[in-house]
Amino acid sequence: MPAYVVVQIAIHDAQTYERYKQLAPPSIAQYGGRYLVRGGATEVLEGTWQPPRFVILEFPSVERARTWWGSPEYAAAKALRQSSTHTMMLLAEGLPADAGPTVPR
Repeated sequence: MPAYVVVQIAIHDAQTYERYKQLAPPSIAQYGGRYLVRGGATEVLEGTWQPPRFVILEFPSVERARTWWGSPEYAAAKALRQSSTHTMMLLAEGLPADAGPTVPR
């Protein structure tokens, strides 16, 4: 089943965060991950949530996402992100590919 890493980021050191943005993508790809959302425009439809920066990553499984997050390949990038931002990150398990429509027709 796919897994999603959902991230809200508030950047307080833009120069360091730019270095992070160069280092992180190769490690994500190495573990089968890909960006679905990477800092694009957001619009509040309900509530008051207004993340300063919003990212969604997709991985083939929860295990691959966890392995990436704790990997030596991501360690240097993670240290840069942690020193240059305030981050809230969530790992969510997705639905299996054969789950079918979620709304009856």
